[in-house]
Amino acid sequence: MPNRTVDALFQLVKSLEKSEKRNFKLYVTRNSAAENLKVIELFDALDKMGEYDDAVLLKKTPGIKKQQLSNLKAHLTRLILQSLLLIRDDRNIDILLHEQMGYARILYNKGLYLQSLKMLDKLKDFARQHNQATFLMQAIFFEKKIEALHITRSSEHRATTLVHESEAVTKRLEGISASSNLSLLLYDWYIRHGHARNKKDESELDAFFERHMPAGAPQSRGFYEQLYMAQSYCWYAFIRQDFLMYYRYTSKWTELFQKFPEMVKVETLQYIKGLHNLLNAHFDLKNEPGFAKTLELFEALEKEEVVQQNDNNRIQAFVYLQLGRLNQHFLRGTFTEGLSLVPYLEEKLEEYSLQLDRHRVLVFYYKIACLYFGSGNNSRAIDYLQKIINWKVDLRTDLQCYARLLHLIAHYELNNTDLLEYQIKSVYRFMAKMGSLSVVEEEMFRFLRKSFGLSAGSEKAAFSKLLEIIKPYENDPRETRTFSYLDVISWLESKVNGMPVQEVIRQKALLARQKRIV
Repeated sequence: MPNRTVDALFQLVKSLEKSEKRNFKLYVTRNSAAENLKVIELFDALDKMGEYDDAVLLKKTPGIKKQQLSNLKAHLTRLILQSLLLIRDDRNIDILLHEQMGYARILYNKGLYLQSLKMLDKLKDFARQHNQATFLMQAIFFEKKIEALHITRSSEHRATTLVHESEAVTKRLEGISASSNLSLLLYDWYIRHGHARNKKDESELDAFFERHMPAGAPQSRGFYEQLYMAQSYCWYAFIRQDFLMYYRYTSKWTELFQKFPEMVKVETLQYIKGLHNLLNAHFDLKNEPGFAKTLELFEALEKEEVVQQNDNNRIQAFVYLQLGRLNQHFLRGTFTEGLSLVPYLEEKLEEYSLQLDRHRVLVFYYKIACLYFGSGNNSRAIDYLQKIINWKVDLRTDLQCYARLLHLIAHYELNNTDLLEYQIKSVYRFMAKMGSLSVVEEEMFRFLRKSFGLSAGSEKAAFSKLLEIIKPYENDPRETRTFSYLDVISWLESKVNGMPVQEVIRQKALLARQKRIV
């Protein structure tokens, strides 16, 4: 599924629900000007199109000339946004604060200074309740402007109070900015490079982390400083594959919303992403009970109004919740049962194709391929892996590497020896170029090269020897990246014991559960 360039207006029209389209038509038809009638014609044509094409659009709108199209599209965009703004969302704190600021400015422009100041006081109280420092700063600056230009006599020592408030909020914003910068830069590092591949990557990451670390103790500050610092340590630990540290800070991330419950509605996506990362932490630590408990919490959140009545929240909840459900099947070894999710995932990936970024789609393809591989359907696994390999993007080089490695193993399972010799060389070169070869991967390539010369009946002994070589690296921090993408140990154990991969993983899960009970 290539990530085609999409016209911004077409994307906006396609994102509208039936009620929003109806509201837009009512909003525009209140004014029957000729220009607005052309706008309706343009809107209807865009709404009926499957894919955007300028030439097709002009054919479908005979009343619109080519030279008019650009201006009409800009006008239509503005009218759609205005109509959406009229459907006021009382759950959106940003919109409510913008609205109050607008009221304060209207009152000020009418010369009603004291009324404007009262409105700003309400805005400041509301902003403080929801940790909205940027709106708080806007309100203070507006108050300072009013007090400097007019004699309001609103209160004694007003100037001193405003100066102190301004200084406090400025310090707060500096802390939020510094911690959010660090979080964003570390997340960008991960998106571009994936996990740290060697000591050189780790040293560069450590230096980068120290260089951008904000001064002071964020734990003693507000919600956003604590949130962004928890995220920063979370990304740092995740890149280094320090799973215990990753779990510790994903827990801090989600627990922060229990400490500030009012922020779940304000920063719903941050909470959703926190739960997603906590699920990943449980998955990496193979903590199936903790995973199941967090997944239940996530499923309950996904049904709430704050998620379902916001397109962005609903789509992101779909992404992370479905990834969680896939990972639960991997933890339990129920790969065949997990295949029941695939038709729904395919349907939703198509439905949300305009909203989902390439990174997320690639991850879904890899997870689906792993489901098929784990259930023994190597041909279907190859189909999904080829979608990743053939998708020319610069994101997630680590995912590209492991898609190729799993692609090799799937062909090995299918005895496609005529393809393997060339592919082994090709994949090895690709991973070496990316600096992605670990000790475990080197051993796997060595085994695959030798596999052509194995005599009938000697494969089991060869697999047993490879397992003996690789097993000691299972808990090596520098090798965790390989095992997190591809459960090589379970695959080798399945070959040695002559049973399906999912059965090996299922037995491990049952044994781990019995140990916890004891």
